[in-house]
Amino acid sequence: MTGEVWAENALRLLLRRVDETAEQVGGRFPLYADPADGRWTTTGRGSWTGGFWAGLLWLRARHTGLPAHRSAAATATAALAPWAEADTAARGLILWYGTALAEADAAADALRERAARAALGALDPVLGLVPWGAALGGPRLRARADGVPGLVPLLACAGPEGRAAGESHLRRHLDLCLPRDGTRRPVPSWRWDEAGSLWAAEPDPAPGWTRGEAWLLLAVADAFAQTGVPERLTETVELLLDRCALLTGPLVPPADTGHPEGPVDTSAVAITAVALLKLSGVPRAAWASACADRARSVLHRLASAHLTGPDGPRPAGMLLDGCYDAARGTAVRHELVWGDFFLALGLAALLGRADLTRV
Repeated sequence: MTGEVWAENALRLLLRRVDETAEQVGGRFPLYADPADGRWTTTGRGSWTGGFWAGLLWLRARHTGLPAHRSAAATATAALAPWAEADTAARGLILWYGTALAEADAAADALRERAARAALGALDPVLGLVPWGAALGGPRLRARADGVPGLVPLLACAGPEGRAAGESHLRRHLDLCLPRDGTRRPVPSWRWDEAGSLWAAEPDPAPGWTRGEAWLLLAVADAFAQTGVPERLTETVELLLDRCALLTGPLVPPADTGHPEGPVDTSAVAITAVALLKLSGVPRAAWASACADRARSVLHRLASAHLTGPDGPRPAGMLLDGCYDAARGTAVRHELVWGDFFLALGLAALLGRADLTRV
């Protein structure tokens, strides 16, 4: 794909922000930044977002080609190693996106393969999925929309058995989160009731969580590269695009569509834009052209209306209006590290500098 001047300028600002963030956080991982002054709240181990910081550093290293930038990316990726065996399906977010953009880096490749084998070992054969896990708190036997993206391609790194596990993991989550009974919005979170041997929907996050819908679309888009174009996935894309109004609704919808007066979430639509770009490359797909057009419109809106420029009082290159957790009032209009990552990745793809079939 070819981009335009606006995309070049936006990507340059985002990578300039990476420079500033790296200086500010040192060896820690950025999580979200105050919209007033750009100061980051950080984590020591990276939490579920650490892979997006490593991914941003790899994008910067690809852009500049500087050895110091490659070294910084490699160091951040190595710091994610304790998550390889952690009890969480979020290791897909952490260790796929934290390693997939690394080029000719044997350590990143080895960490990705180690994480893939560990994820395969965590597959629950009865439930047919890798449980959400206990590493991030809460009940272990859960299925969440954000436990799918990244994990399907990560599992595929474990060979044929891993690919089969990834297909099972995705299929089980789709069966739960996207029922075929006419329900309008996906149900993003489920808990396994061992006493009753059944799945029960959780109230939080509720249907209408736009980031959960974006995660599901991204997971399905990733699966096309692993499984080809089976009819089931094509149907699933059509259901998601329709039920979530991903091609027709507001370019930047509320973080929770059940509360339209609440904050928006730019990080959700940045994820959606990358998923749409991936889907636009599916051969002979009826929705490919519409996905490409919508992705470009979303990226342009984010770059023009939500990204801080070089002349304002705040640091340049901040993707504002990200919503970490609307229900709890946590970082509801902030810069979020994964929002920055997916916007940068989408712009790089639009400009022909990132291959979305490989990340």
